[in-house]
Amino acid sequence: MTDDVRSAEIVDTLVDAFSDLMSADPAAFRTKFRKMAADPFAFYRGSACLFYADVAGREDPWADERTSRIWIQGDLHAENFGTYMDGDGRLIFDVNDFDEAYVGHFTWDITRFAASMALLGWRKAISDADISMLVERFTRAYLAQVRWFLDQADDRTFSLRLATTDGAVHQVLQLARLRTRVRLLDGITETEGFGRVLRARPGLRRLADDERAQVVHAFERYLESIPENKKFRGVAYDVKDVAGRSGFGIGSAGLPAYTVLIEGFNEALDNDVVLSMKQGNVSAVSRVVLDPAIAAAFDHHGHRTAVSQRALQAHADPLLGWTDLDGVGFVVSEVSPYEADLDWTELTEPSEIAPVVDYLGRATAKVHCVADSDADHSLVPFQTEEAISRVVAGREDEFVAWVTEFAHTYAARVRADHALFVEAFRGGAIPGVAATGDRT
Repeated sequence: MTDDVRSAEIVDTLVDAFSDLMSADPAAFRTKFRKMAADPFAFYRGSACLFYADVAGREDPWADERTSRIWIQGDLHAENFGTYMDGDGRLIFDVNDFDEAYVGHFTWDITRFAASMALLGWRKAISDADISMLVERFTRAYLAQVRWFLDQADDRTFSLRLATTDGAVHQVLQLARLRTRVRLLDGITETEGFGRVLRARPGLRRLADDERAQVVHAFERYLESIPENKKFRGVAYDVKDVAGRSGFGIGSAGLPAYTVLIEGFNEALDNDVVLSMKQGNVSAVSRVVLDPAIAAAFDHHGHRTAVSQRALQAHADPLLGWTDLDGVGFVVSEVSPYEADLDWTELTEPSEIAPVVDYLGRATAKVHCVADSDADHSLVPFQTEEAISRVVAGREDEFVAWVTEFAHTYAARVRADHALFVEAFRGGAIPGVAATGDRT
């Protein structure tokens, strides 16, 4: 394939995936594309749609009628891991960010992570041999954890937490433990009289009365999506303030969103809770998985995001739910003070990274094999760990080699694609999102 042909393919794929959002907010997408232009890893993070356009047509010897229909995170890369406070009050290290989650090949999560590890390793000037070692460590840890789940009566007893981790993963859990709800609230809100309101800051937009009323009504519909056994009682959901929000990262550019401040667990000001109500995006996986029965299982992409997260995360956020606004789906979740992402900055040597990728492999197995008790199992009505173990049984070394080869091959493709993307963007080849922006 010539560079011109591949460049056109990259542009066409991005336009097909994002044209509606680009039209609605071209400035947000200029920002997104400039961030993607920074380096190949940033480009990879923002172009999941291109990854799936590529792998959907690739032969997958590990996909059968079950292993091609597993709940997957959908955008699994090295920077999508971090901490959260689970529904039982434990700090957990796990996969995060479920915006792209869907039903698909379990190998898509594995290979997407593996290629990201190769790109991250290249950025850190790690040798190909050491990158292979790291990808193998991740993949073997994943397979070992899947086998462990086979023998457990209650999969949900496993988690990566303070008592079961060490090293860099344990440190990020400890850092999350130091965070407080009061500190989060002081950053997002301010006191006004005897109550809290959302603080004026960049990206916050005050709402006209009509729009505010619409958002509050949407919030009231959201309450119906919370499982009865997870609902808080009393004053918890009383709305104290609402505002529009913008200024997202690479993955969510152009998506309308709101911040909702609610009373929380009691009337004490330090227990107020901040919720995000964000428009659900079209999952990149859903663009290549064309089974109408899967698509029909979701009312909209906000519904799909929340349902998928419950299917992928044990003890999911009790505030997780969905609603709609003007017929468009939104996902609702807590802005938690206890979320801390794994920081790769100081992880520079392969010997330091190796134990970390072991944990990441185990965390990935967990999201594939362990669901929240309120998850909908109708789309994947079988034991994931049994299906994966069966297809890989006796061929573990072959599977590891297949993943490792993909990591190197696809990372090289991404590095070349990144250069083509930068030139296409700089040259104005992406319709409606000129790299020069508006000149005044």
